[in-house]
Amino acid sequence: MNRVSSNLIARGVLTRLKQMSLNAVIILSAFTTSVCGQLHAADNDSVVSFVNHVVPVLTKAGCNGGSCHAKAGGGQNGFQLSLLGFETDDDYESIVLQDRGRRVFPASPGQSLILTKGSGKVSHGGGTRLVQGSAEYEVIRRWIEQGMQLSIDADPEFISLEVEPASGLVQRGGEQQLQVVAKYSDGSIRDVTPLALYESNTEAMAQVSEAGLVRVSDIPGKAAVMVRYQGRVAVFTASVPLGVPVDNLPEIRNFVDENVFANLKEIGIPPSAVCDDATFLRRVSLDIAGRLPTIEETKIFLADENLAKRDQKIDALLRSSQYADYFASKWVPLLKNRRDATSDMTANFAFHAWMRDSLLTNVPYDQIVRELLAATGTIVENPPVAWYKRVKDPKNQLEDIAQLFLGVRMQCAQCHHHPFERWSQDDYYSFAAFFNQIGRKPTATAGEDLIFHKRGIAKAKNVRSGVMLTPVALGDDVGKIPAGEDPRLRLAKWMSAPENPFFAKALVNRYWKHFFKRGLIEPEDDIRDTNPPTNPKLLAALEAHFISSGFDLKELVRVITSSHAYQLSAVPNEHNLVDVQNYSRFYPRRMQAEVMLDAVDDLTGATTRFANLPAGTRAIALPDNSYNKSSAFLKVFGRPNSTSVCECERVQSSGLSQSLYFINSAELKSKLAFSSGRAANLLKDKRSDEEKINELYLVAFSRPPRESELKFAIDYLKAPLKDSKGQDVPSAKAAQQNWQDLIWALINTKEFMFHH
Repeated sequence: MNRVSSNLIARGVLTRLKQMSLNAVIILSAFTTSVCGQLHAADNDSVVSFVNHVVPVLTKAGCNGGSCHAKAGGGQNGFQLSLLGFETDDDYESIVLQDRGRRVFPASPGQSLILTKGSGKVSHGGGTRLVQGSAEYEVIRRWIEQGMQLSIDADPEFISLEVEPASGLVQRGGEQQLQVVAKYSDGSIRDVTPLALYESNTEAMAQVSEAGLVRVSDIPGKAAVMVRYQGRVAVFTASVPLGVPVDNLPEIRNFVDENVFANLKEIGIPPSAVCDDATFLRRVSLDIAGRLPTIEETKIFLADENLAKRDQKIDALLRSSQYADYFASKWVPLLKNRRDATSDMTANFAFHAWMRDSLLTNVPYDQIVRELLAATGTIVENPPVAWYKRVKDPKNQLEDIAQLFLGVRMQCAQCHHHPFERWSQDDYYSFAAFFNQIGRKPTATAGEDLIFHKRGIAKAKNVRSGVMLTPVALGDDVGKIPAGEDPRLRLAKWMSAPENPFFAKALVNRYWKHFFKRGLIEPEDDIRDTNPPTNPKLLAALEAHFISSGFDLKELVRVITSSHAYQLSAVPNEHNLVDVQNYSRFYPRRMQAEVMLDAVDDLTGATTRFANLPAGTRAIALPDNSYNKSSAFLKVFGRPNSTSVCECERVQSSGLSQSLYFINSAELKSKLAFSSGRAANLLKDKRSDEEKINELYLVAFSRPPRESELKFAIDYLKAPLKDSKGQDVPSAKAAQQNWQDLIWALINTKEFMFHH
């Protein structure tokens, strides 16, 4: 008997089994677990179904992983399975019917290709995935033996997944065994611990075995483990305490402090002290205005004895034009305001100006998003339309909007069910339908379109099922949208509703990362149940405050920066050096490219010129990405090219190319030697060396030099200078070179290059 005829018989067996209306109610799966977690085969008279029994085994074995038979482009060696078994009907057909049915052999189940390859009996590129004779192997063998049923009439529906415990305290270096329970529509439960998949969101803090045993490291904080089984997920959150008494906390200034310090007390990590005035001034000026404080600002601030001076400085910075310049430089690249052609210049300048002016006048965040999302007309009359010039494909539009403004990454759901989330292909294309009635009409300006709403019922086609879908906002029904209404307006209304679970949360998390280096949810644009925040109460409080303020961006900045949590010193104490997520100290980070270029100009007294912009334009005010091509500095230090909505496109890590730039860059040397620069002016200055060195330190670090630094600098300035041949350099030239060297040395310090 060949395998094709065997499969026909198997299909007949399936039909007969269904006609028999089996009365067996399967309370447990074709597998159960003992207390110690070992897997045992079920009794031989229980019926095995493909959906509830076989697919979990294939998933646990990794057969339907993205690198194996579920990879894009046909699967390994042409054997295609759906990712993680989300499409069981397709998988059943692929195993039972495709390739002439050669993968299963009911006449001799043990000779089925799916078992001989899976067990390594026949050469298999994926290696041994099923041990012959194991419970997993037996589940598949018995399924084939019983006639390869897709499902069983008596099978209850899988409705929820729970992990026990859902959270818990795990001491450093300790372990926690998880138990995973599947619940079904008939009230039955199954222990599926051995067949669940586990993944830690922070490998450095917690690792998890295939059997669900969590082992935590000695890093205190919170770690999450995602548990996945048959398309559903659950999360275990481990609190790992340091356990040190936390008694001497800074003064509580607002709800930010309440939640940060409460968490530190819970896990036993004492915070660092509040930073001094000089550190605060430099930090807050860089974080809000993207610039170093001026000498005058520094002198006035350090001399001021007003207890409210820090709050007053925050308000002054928020009123400044540099605040708008700096935060526009954050938003404009994320909104892909890039120059692909010379004709883009007008559109780019207009779009940048719109964003900058919106920030300067403190337009509510929901209004900014609404103006962008529902933009119509031409760029000249309505600059937000420029976004639709850059992002034309409705699929790119939905993905960018979801990731940037909702913190939801939808890209995976275009082709298959999202592996970490609840989003399906229907969710993806229902969201895309909001953008399918956008019309374009060429204008008299080359390369520019008039954007308008095309009358009609918005629909999008699910490319896999062929079903036409109407707009649905990530599982939330927005109602029937008439043909004359722009669906984008309905989407904008849903996004800014106070009960929206994503909109405000995504923004406050993004801004928290701006000021603290690390988001409460990390990455900042990956908000999902399986990626919980490190401080849920704080995130909820920030979200509620932002909504109640009317989506006031300046107020959000104000409440964050006025907290003592933000104002903690970057210097660790004996307990919090290992803390990477609880904000027990300020986490230093390298200045972003534009800010650092402006800071170098401030210290050297030079000016960087940018094409088609007025003299004196600072790097943080650049309108688009085109200036990256003409500036080696911006390229080396990672200014984004505006091709992605991910903050990760901006590079703020340190590298060898950056060090080499500061060591031997001709551009930096020319700035140091600028005839009207700081070194040249200090050489002519009649003040004492001590006063001039004090000026340099106030510019670079917003503080006067320490005694040891002052002595070293004075000694260096007085030391004779030798040329490459060992000859004395003339005193005038030597003095000029010494001042340049001193400035160069300050630029190369970590204290200069980093927020701290």
